[in-house]
Amino acid sequence: MTTQVSEASDSGKIIDISIAHSPDSDDAFMFYGLATNKVRVPGYRFNHTLCDIETLNRRALDEAFYDVTAISFHAYPYLQEKYALMGCGGSVGEGYGPMVVASRALAIEDLHRIKIAVPGTLTTAYLALKIFNPSLETEVVPFDKIIPEIQAGRFDAGLIIHEGQLTYASSGLYKVVDLGIWWRETTGLVLPLGGNVVRRSLGAEGMRTVTRAVRNSIQHALDNREQALEYAMQFARDLDPQLANRFVSMYVNERTLDYGADGRQAIRKLLEMGHERGVITVTPQVDFIES
Repeated sequence: MTTQVSEASDSGKIIDISIAHSPDSDDAFMFYGLATNKVRVPGYRFNHTLCDIETLNRRALDEAFYDVTAISFHAYPYLQEKYALMGCGGSVGEGYGPMVVASRALAIEDLHRIKIAVPGTLTTAYLALKIFNPSLETEVVPFDKIIPEIQAGRFDAGLIIHEGQLTYASSGLYKVVDLGIWWRETTGLVLPLGGNVVRRSLGAEGMRTVTRAVRNSIQHALDNREQALEYAMQFARDLDPQLANRFVSMYVNERTLDYGADGRQAIRKLLEMGHERGVITVTPQVDFIES
């Protein structure tokens, strides 16, 4: 099945749209429709770049590299002049999220005495950790190296994201705190982790057209789950099909099509709290492009 979205550009020329997202099974699932040309937009051509999320955060911050890019919500206030948030394409934790794990059973109070490996200071995981306890000592380590670094004894604990949330126990590690659970208990809200932004220079109609294409790509994947999962498995980093399906279900679902009123509230609450605590140094101004 192929989905077409919107009309061709008035000039008849092809408009190239650059899309960047992480090499993770949930993002691959989300963009399956566009990446495989199952979802098409007359007059538009979509070019995909895959890169880890912290690099995408930095690229968007420094140069506005891409027309559409996945970002951590923590990064958004620093990008808000050049980009707007899409009303679709986000990943939220419904009572789960990034977690601190350790090489041995630790109490939360023990975290004060150790250095925690974190996947980047612009990740939402880092923002949530610093809202949870701003005094914790951290050091940046590539996200896919955190578990091996703990296993090697170079860190006592680490803040894990992506598939590590499902595999840490099989790596012999112990959960200290799940920040998604902590956030829900603290605020009553879901924990917004990552979203997609669209470059404002595309103009109002361009932003809506591209957002609609992304939303239709998500819908196509949900409607054609088996094929989309098969495509996403190549990005699943050692997950078996059952775990990959579970991971994708956690982060690509109805909320990915639309955050909902409470999801939008959660995004604003997270960024406001980050600003109030001094973790975010600019005042967040959140606006959404709807499809």
